[in-house]
Amino acid sequence: MVMAQESGVSFSHKNWELVCDNTNTCRAAGYSDGDESTGSVLFTRLAGPGTVPTGEVTLGDIESDGANPVAALTLWINDKSIGAVKAAADDTWRLSEDQTRAVISAVKGSSRVEFRGGPSPFVLSGDGASAVMLKMDDVQGRIGTPGALARKGNKPESSVPVAIPAPVIQAVKVAKAQERPLTAPEIAALKPKLLATLKPDDCDRLQPSADRDEEGEEAITLTPLGDKHAVISALCWRAAYNEGYGYWVIDSALQEAPVLVTTLGSDYGEGVISYSQKGRGLGDCWGMGSWVWDGQTFRQSSEATTGMCRYIRLGGTWSLPTFVADVKPAQ
Repeated sequence: MVMAQESGVSFSHKNWELVCDNTNTCRAAGYSDGDESTGSVLFTRLAGPGTVPTGEVTLGDIESDGANPVAALTLWINDKSIGAVKAAADDTWRLSEDQTRAVISAVKGSSRVEFRGGPSPFVLSGDGASAVMLKMDDVQGRIGTPGALARKGNKPESSVPVAIPAPVIQAVKVAKAQERPLTAPEIAALKPKLLATLKPDDCDRLQPSADRDEEGEEAITLTPLGDKHAVISALCWRAAYNEGYGYWVIDSALQEAPVLVTTLGSDYGEGVISYSQKGRGLGDCWGMGSWVWDGQTFRQSSEATTGMCRYIRLGGTWSLPTFVADVKPAQ
């Protein structure tokens, strides 16, 4: 059995980017040229022989007040209509299989790909597309096969590696308990152990500093996970538009060595540690991830970005995971 990878692959070139997760599902996103923010196209392809890419389109809406929603969208290649694009959920549009093939073929060359129907036409750039398609073929083991996007050949389709199963996590229900600040004696005993889990440039808010007296130090808190374990949390860093908390697992008696989960954390609740960080202050691109408590440790359950910072949508354009897991709900 092929085991899941620890993380996926990210690659970008000019106006295109590729993100493949740990199961080898790959997603390629293309954008407009330069400073245009008219839209983006996403191609998703599952790993394994015989799979085909699916295509989606989203239009830029940051400048829109929502008063005039797009009623219809049409695909044009070299000023020839390739038909209407079907509306889908979440204000996205779904390309047919024929349209998907046509767009992939067009962006690898010099053809003009345009989506008409929005406030202004969305012209999809081809700059970087060929490199991203080739990288997708490489990651999925398709180079030289009939199903390759960039470099086809006569190798049998059966030679393409099968998808890698996502890791399975059995979530464990945690006790309902209130977060509490550690006492001064608890902090004095525990802080050296927390620092021992960190690199010198990690978690500067917890590191000793001549610029910060003890009264100005951030609180360190504890939340019970059950009878045997607890979560320790402390502010690690603060930047212009993001902040990150450190989260550790420790025994309830605070006697054993704490185990660091992350210094990027944003929140903890009901057995899940998560983070969500802006790529820039505007909030049109994000990175996010999570860890789930399995009764012994917090296991990574997701990691993703929303794609390039292209001023298309507040909250991000797409979900481009580098890590996925099959999380079984707590009983």
